[in-house]
Amino acid sequence: MVTLMVKVIFDSNFLFVPFQFRINVFEELETLLGKCEPVILSTTMEELQSLTQKRSTKIQSQAATALDLANRCKVVEVERVHGESYDDVIVRTSKEWRCAVATNDAKLRKRLRQVGVTTIFLRQRSHLQIEGSIPH
Repeated sequence: MVTLMVKVIFDSNFLFVPFQFRINVFEELETLLGKCEPVILSTTMEELQSLTQKRSTKIQSQAATALDLANRCKVVEVERVHGESYDDVIVRTSKEWRCAVATNDAKLRKRLRQVGVTTIFLRQRSHLQIEGSIPH
């Protein structure tokens, strides 16, 4: 029997969880899902890179650390069409691929729920939780 690896798209804010809350998101995901493939969209990498250029020194530092973590994920090239936000790309791609999204962004989670996409998020600042069914 072959078990397929579950793809999980990481939103940029999810990469801030490890150093904000001292949680190893990769280990937690494996506990929740078994074998999984963390994916970062190229547009999310762009978003993180832009955060290293702007904002406060603290955000620059956190974004740089998040980029380091992103390198532990598979980076997938995607197009962002004119007028599309980074979140729009995540919603569109997760629907096309029928895969889960790891995010702590409440608005994005609500949008994903409305279109039937499974989300993974930080619960009570201590552990990850799945909302929806695990895609196969």
